[in-house]
Amino acid sequence: MEVKRIHEVNTTTNVGEAPELPNQVDVDLNDDITAPFDVVWENTDPSLLNQQGTIEIEGEIQHKDYPKPFIEKRADPYLYKHTDGYYYFTGSYPLYDRIVLRRAKTIDDLPEAEEKVIWWKHESGIMSEHIWAPEIHFINGKWYIHVAAGEKDDVWAIRPYVLECEADNPLEGDWIEKGQVNTAFHSFSLDATTFEHNGKRYLVWAQKVEDDTISNLYIAEMENPWTIKEQVLLSTPEYDWERIGFDVNEGAAMLKNDQKIFIAFSGSATDENYAVGLLYADINSDLLNPKSWTKMKEPVMVSSENTEEYGPGHNSFSVDEKGYELIIYHARPYKGFNTDNPLYDHNRHARIQRLFWTKDGFPYFGEPGYSIDFSGKKAKAIVEIK
Repeated sequence: MEVKRIHEVNTTTNVGEAPELPNQVDVDLNDDITAPFDVVWENTDPSLLNQQGTIEIEGEIQHKDYPKPFIEKRADPYLYKHTDGYYYFTGSYPLYDRIVLRRAKTIDDLPEAEEKVIWWKHESGIMSEHIWAPEIHFINGKWYIHVAAGEKDDVWAIRPYVLECEADNPLEGDWIEKGQVNTAFHSFSLDATTFEHNGKRYLVWAQKVEDDTISNLYIAEMENPWTIKEQVLLSTPEYDWERIGFDVNEGAAMLKNDQKIFIAFSGSATDENYAVGLLYADINSDLLNPKSWTKMKEPVMVSSENTEEYGPGHNSFSVDEKGYELIIYHARPYKGFNTDNPLYDHNRHARIQRLFWTKDGFPYFGEPGYSIDFSGKKAKAIVEIK
């Protein structure tokens, strides 16, 4: 990602007084992106402040590049920052037989944090195969995990289920099965995510209609974390990029600002063609009215030959310790897959990078695995001493 301009800081101070400089400066990354970055200013020689005039102070721009990959073999990554000060991380376990959870005080500590199994698949019946894409949420004082699961007699009879935990620490408490989220269709459904907006709680998930091969996105208001009201079709694969290999809309995640609410989702087969798309609606619109939503015609995140990250998708959103927004997603380090079925090639690694915003209020995902080179570039403060 190119650094176009670092905005100059202009300030004043009095003779003998150190200037008050901001902790952030604005940086133009592309023509339509200006974002704040932390800055560490050089120490000022006190003798320079002893007379009226103008001085220049330089600063180092701070940008966090996370390890690439962040956590290996954790597809469908979900990162949640809780009010207890911990970050909680989960994702699909390669054997698809358990739900794992880890936590840490900082994002940097998550890769080495102890991972605990909080739930195992059943030996038979429902929830006995294909334990996929868990998400952890804290709702009305309790912890919930939404997860998809199949059954031994029909491994593709995948449905959304919910677990509940009342303990303060979800890694130590008992998880109770609240049952299946019952949708209008008795068919393949997965990747449920939940969010609150304007005093209402919603669920968005992917589902095929009975024997259809097309995976659509649906939305519904919720009565409680495991019960929905009437479901509404939100999105169906219609553009070429959503229909490579399979016709797929899945892996939804919500993001919003003060003007719009966004649903990111993934489309196409889970190889290098997997990509992230975006739906958006006015922040005060009726989210259950399909006419409220607009789908962008092109994907917002795709495979990159430059960074060798392929099939980015099934993302979540979070914030770092300083409040900067993040996108968490998975991608493979090569094209294609090394098994008969890409779902069993477990080298979809969890990755994290900062999310930016365009000047017209849309999220900018950027190239998967991008870097920002600030070498040789400094922040500059012009200080007038009066």
